[in-house]
Amino acid sequence: MRARSARKTRAAKLASPLMVRLDEDSKRCLVEAAGLRNLSLSDYVRTVTVAQAGREVRGASQQVTVMTPAEQLAFWNALQETPKLTPAQRRLGSLMRGQS
Repeated sequence: MRARSARKTRAAKLASPLMVRLDEDSKRCLVEAAGLRNLSLSDYVRTVTVAQAGREVRGASQQVTVMTPAEQLAFWNALQETPKLTPAQRRLGSLMRGQS
């Protein structure tokens, strides 16, 4: 009996379940991506999310923002756009330039 309970305890420490609620489109996308890598859905989610989480944790410890290529492109495009100032920002700019 003691050996069996030790195995259960060790197994419980090795893996713990995580439940995630997804809409149908998100789940379908994950299932398709898992299939492309010939992985089970669980293995795919574990592989991709743990790796991404590790990158984000390492980036945070180095005070670096970690972005995916799509996020980098969106950020770059946002930086290239001319900002649209609000009326309050225009008034502040005028005041700072010494105009009334």
